[in-house]
Amino acid sequence: MQEHHGTSRIPGFYEMSAEERLAVARAFADLSPAETAALQGPEGLSLPQAEQMVENVVGVFGLPLGIATNFAINGRDYLIPMAVEEPSVIAGASYAARLAREGGGFRAESDPPLMIGQLQVLGVSDLDGARDRILSARDDILRRAGEPDPLLRQLGGGPRDIEVRLVGDTPVGPMIVVHILFDVRDVMGANVVNTALEAVAPLVAEVAGGRVNLRILSNLADRRVARATTRIPVEALGHEEYGGLETARGIVEAWAMAEVDPYRAATHNKGIMNGIDAVAIATGNDWRAIEAGAHAYAARSGRYTSLSTWSLEGEAYLVGSLSLPLAVGTVGGATRVHPAARAALKLLGVKSAAELAQVMAAVGLAQNLAALRALAAEGIQRGHMALHARQVAMAAGATGDLITRVAERLVRERAVRLDRAQEVLRELEQGRP
Repeated sequence: MQEHHGTSRIPGFYEMSAEERLAVARAFADLSPAETAALQGPEGLSLPQAEQMVENVVGVFGLPLGIATNFAINGRDYLIPMAVEEPSVIAGASYAARLAREGGGFRAESDPPLMIGQLQVLGVSDLDGARDRILSARDDILRRAGEPDPLLRQLGGGPRDIEVRLVGDTPVGPMIVVHILFDVRDVMGANVVNTALEAVAPLVAEVAGGRVNLRILSNLADRRVARATTRIPVEALGHEEYGGLETARGIVEAWAMAEVDPYRAATHNKGIMNGIDAVAIATGNDWRAIEAGAHAYAARSGRYTSLSTWSLEGEAYLVGSLSLPLAVGTVGGATRVHPAARAALKLLGVKSAAELAQVMAAVGLAQNLAALRALAAEGIQRGHMALHARQVAMAAGATGDLITRVAERLVRERAVRLDRAQEVLRELEQGRP
């Protein structure tokens, strides 16, 4: 990926037309005409391409594709492509990124791209002896696991280690779970790992003296964790109704509920995933795998809790951090065959899967900050309901400038409902104010 030159701080971006925004993105990432067209929708994925990707194709399904601005991550500016249908997600991420810029933006890091492949070994009478034999055969197992993908080895990846877990009590009797750790470089890793497990399963069964049933990647990629942090001056958080310190304290208090209450943590983490999933979809990554890993990781202590942490540093700074597994790729899968995903990756300008994971972690933390600030200081209704009202107006049949007029009435009346939108639309169409 090429270096991008320019700033992600673009005042008035939300006031531009879609065509003007696209022109900014095209200049930022030097997109070709074909890449620009791919981002616009109709050229993003053709029916013949879709037919080669999944079964029983009847069409393609569109989502709004927007760009989050203001992001500075590890000293570099990014424009973030996000595919999402929910109002306020992109605006919230952009606003939070602007707050983070006041403290230098986001810092992010990620672990090496290690994925876990699992082999389920059944029918073993001596679990301890089988474990010892498997560990003694470590080098042979790793060699066999690496044979199906010599290109991955040439790129510096491949199988790295094995782990053996004994599970004496299960609904089907004792079993051994063998983990093979793979460095998958810049791919998500599912196909690489699953192919290798198929190749190595007979050897593991022979060494263990049992039979291998499941042989599959784990989506709890807890060796492939990405982390993001930000440190925001408290005064940047203030606005006309609340002071910065009051807002910062409200954010920490709102986070604390997610830390101790799983019912709140589920909603809190959903807000984080609003941002991460939107980037995953835009770049052709498997957002279901990311979701599964994130929520399993949130419950790794035995109690489901917040993926993020927020605290006050004295009375001067609000400090936030986020950690979660992010198994993403920049090559292979839909990222290779989907034209819009390829164009989105070029717009993003990441050079590796590790960098993409870092960007996504920063977006997740920004989304979390936006939601907590809205809840703590403004109430979630104000910004979100204004955007939601536009969707309700459109669902009622409004078009053109009637969408705005209906939405404004709904918000003013605090009645953002489809039945009221239909009534307001009829009144406006009949010329009544």
